[in-house]
Amino acid sequence: MKPDWKNFLEHAGAEFEDLAVASFGNAERELRVTTTGDVLCDLSHFGLISAYGEDATDFLQGQFSNDVAQVDAGHSQLNSYCTPKGRMLANFRLFKPGDTYYLRLPQALIEPTLKRLRMFVMRSRVTLENADDALTRIGWSGPNAATELSTALGGADIPETPDETLSHDELSVLRVPGIHPRFEIYGQLEAVQRLWDRLNVHGAPVGAACWGLLDVLSGIPTIQPQTSEAFVPQMANMELIGGVSFQKGCYPGQEIVARTQYLGNLKRRMYRIHVDLNEVVPGQEIVDAAKGESGMVGRLVEGFRHPDGGVEGLAVLQIQSVEDAADLRLGTAKGPRVSVSPPPYPLTADTD
Repeated sequence: MKPDWKNFLEHAGAEFEDLAVASFGNAERELRVTTTGDVLCDLSHFGLISAYGEDATDFLQGQFSNDVAQVDAGHSQLNSYCTPKGRMLANFRLFKPGDTYYLRLPQALIEPTLKRLRMFVMRSRVTLENADDALTRIGWSGPNAATELSTALGGADIPETPDETLSHDELSVLRVPGIHPRFEIYGQLEAVQRLWDRLNVHGAPVGAACWGLLDVLSGIPTIQPQTSEAFVPQMANMELIGGVSFQKGCYPGQEIVARTQYLGNLKRRMYRIHVDLNEVVPGQEIVDAAKGESGMVGRLVEGFRHPDGGVEGLAVLQIQSVEDAADLRLGTAKGPRVSVSPPPYPLTADTD
């Protein structure tokens, strides 16, 4: 994070924890307004990897699960980077405001992902860099978010559907899925500072966990270090949310991802869950209490506090266990009960 941006946020009341904004001084109020009002969030807990050069498109196309050729100034996409066994090392949003591609993913996965990608550059004319300081990034969400953002940008058009992207001077505005209109905005420091000040009049600044809750409520998973290599993309519903192409060429793990899709043998899916706790950790096991300690049936992707109490999360679970309404518990057979509900989209989709 640029020192000038951190100083700006601190002046606005930001309190930091592990280099992420924990809150702006009233975490409980911020949590309550997240699901009902207009909220503004620093996104520096996500890092950026840049990729540019004559062969950048072809190189990324050979590495990722989605069709990179579809990303341009008007479209971003969800994507994933897999092992040869089809397990996701990371997932991310990919966008391209000019001649450079950017991967937006958790800070903790920036260096491992960058190191692995560089192993395969060989003679490709592509440059890969940690671009954490290249673009300042914020999120904006709420019932009035679309109208207020347009006003803050001088009446400019804004993206109308998820994955649509528009540029305004020094800013790139990405529409992302949400329970309300929701946007990620990237740009040069001064331009983002000006926009923050305009939006701050109409919304409440919130901490990073609030943005994570909005991802969970939208059914959008984020792979963390604890879950890296844990899931095939379909287990985390990536093909249902536009994160996998079945028509593109080869990439690491492509055969397994395709076989899983066309043989119809997927035994695990991602669901929304609720647990009566104040905090959970990505990667925690979920077990069937009737089967004891050997009855692991799933794993937590992420979870965040909900204003109505407890933690709302996403978890990859055995489909059969969900259909059987098994007594699911977090951690151990005697752990807190896990309530399951479907994500906010159908659990079936046509291949593209």
